[in-house]
Amino acid sequence: MGKIFRLECRRLLWNRFFLGLLLAVLFYGWQILGHVTILGVSHTAPFSPWSFGDYLSRMVPLLWIGALFFLTFFTSAKARRAAALTSAAPASPRRYALARCAAALAGTGLLAAACLAEAVVFYGRYFGWHGWGELLLPALVTLPPPLVFALGSGWLLGHRRPWLVYVWMLAPLVWAALPLPEALGLWNGSFFTEYPLALGVLDPAFAVPAPAALAQGALLAAGAALLVFGGGERLQKN
Repeated sequence: MGKIFRLECRRLLWNRFFLGLLLAVLFYGWQILGHVTILGVSHTAPFSPWSFGDYLSRMVPLLWIGALFFLTFFTSAKARRAAALTSAAPASPRRYALARCAAALAGTGLLAAACLAEAVVFYGRYFGWHGWGELLLPALVTLPPPLVFALGSGWLLGHRRPWLVYVWMLAPLVWAALPLPEALGLWNGSFFTEYPLALGVLDPAFAVPAPAALAQGALLAAGAALLVFGGGERLQKN
């Protein structure tokens, strides 16, 4: 399985598509940092967990699209025709599918890491600030749940109908336009701009209410379940 994983990672990451996507993520992230984050959100410092979380939430739609684009390497008509050949390989179809899911997850993780690294450079350059321990929690509650769910749900949709992956890329834009309840505020980023104001203090300590934490946990669990259990079974049926 390790060899299959390395081969799939090379196919996903060693091409112009990944380089172009990475450059797009870095360019968009720098624009957000330089025009929005630098001002701070909801009367908090630019390097506060709230402003940092707002930056990450604005990056999620592009990262979501990038994650789903990785899946198109495996769900396209060409990839489905090649599956007839790989099914005859010594590795079981399920292990082959899980290796592909892991490769897509690794590629998505690299894009997310690029966003975090860019923030490191930005905060160090403009503010000389390096208190990264304070930003670990907003990063964990903001990035993994939607990105893992994007991969799990996209894998399932893509093996039903390849074009559904492209439609599913629009989901974050739909969420951003909807008046979601407070518990789902992390889905569209409104949590980072509205919740600190509701606390009634200047630059409050970062905290995630239980309903929002449960919603993110459920999103992460659903995505992981779809990747581990849904992806391999779907590939076998195809």
